[in-house]
Amino acid sequence: MIIKPKVRGFVCVTAHPEGCAAHVQEWIDCVKAKGIIQSGPKKVLVIGASTGYGLASRITATFGANAATLGVFFERPSEEGRSATPGWYNTIAFTRAARAAGLYAKNINGDAFSLDIKKQTLDLIRADLGQVDLVVYSLASPRRIHPATGIAHRSVLKPVGQSYSNKTVDTDKGIVSTVAIEPATEQEIADTTAVMGGEDWEMWMNALSEENLLAPGAQSVAYSYIGPEVTWAIYKKGTIGLAKNDLERAAQKIDSLLKLKGGGRAFISVNKALVTQASSAIPVVPLYIAILYKVMKAHGTHEGCIEQIFRLFSEQMFNGKSLQRDEAGRARIDDWEMRPEIQNAVRQIWPGVTTESLGNDTDIAGYRTEFLKLFGFGLAGVNYEAETEPHVLML
Repeated sequence: MIIKPKVRGFVCVTAHPEGCAAHVQEWIDCVKAKGIIQSGPKKVLVIGASTGYGLASRITATFGANAATLGVFFERPSEEGRSATPGWYNTIAFTRAARAAGLYAKNINGDAFSLDIKKQTLDLIRADLGQVDLVVYSLASPRRIHPATGIAHRSVLKPVGQSYSNKTVDTDKGIVSTVAIEPATEQEIADTTAVMGGEDWEMWMNALSEENLLAPGAQSVAYSYIGPEVTWAIYKKGTIGLAKNDLERAAQKIDSLLKLKGGGRAFISVNKALVTQASSAIPVVPLYIAILYKVMKAHGTHEGCIEQIFRLFSEQMFNGKSLQRDEAGRARIDDWEMRPEIQNAVRQIWPGVTTESLGNDTDIAGYRTEFLKLFGFGLAGVNYEAETEPHVLML
């Protein structure tokens, strides 16, 4: 079938297998060009490994440190007349490249919140790897069925305490408008924390520890975002921000656990705002990202997912270097984004952005390009007019 992008709101419902493979190869080439990370991880578990920062972590560990990796994710294969999810195609492309390089790469597709997938993962680590020295926790899911209670929790993106309104943009139609969002209920806050907080990360790490599957000195990292004040009502001070506070609580407990396991550590890495499937769904944030991209590209400091994670691994986590932590103990690779000259420029642009000025005031074109790349579209060297086979088996 010929696969074209079909965008509905903040998601594209199609994905192109060859395009996704080309995108993965771009990231692999980027890492290879940067060179080997000395003292990098050797056996890595990535939970949430198929897209975004999780995929970037897996590629960086594999092609930057020659690491063996096990990826856990929840992706949908193709169906009759329907392509698979981009994460499905990404993982197949990554796995082929890793194995062609002679490196271990295996995958588990299923609900990472469940006890069954945890058990499958632990069994595979025990059989194939013995222990892991890095665990990356990069899940981004709208729903979690709690393994102990069976209750289905759904996350929401809402302010807390009072209603909120601000500018936002329909990135597909290019319309700037005002969005008004009512505050979350206490139940919605609790549900969002259950999905996006730190409990599941703790469950993973405790299970790995109890089964003696963590190598001495093992590290674990989870990813977060803080951003500028213009996004705080919907992010840092909203439901998602409260969930991230719980993630930080979990980081402290896991850090104590790993310190007892041969001097390891766990921490939160605060990353830059980027176009991802998750960020596209957050009101206000896509407009901020479009402005940010314009400003950072003008300053020559723009980075994508893969550059961010390579910098985290090579400049902070490994090579014997210490983490550059903030007052809360978080690693900060959003440091270039949060430079005063960058944020001052964003603040100057923000009030004047309209539908008519969007193309000049922001990098909406770059936003759209990066968004479509997530689904395998717009990659050089891919013939999008040709027939392609959407049915590809997971490796």
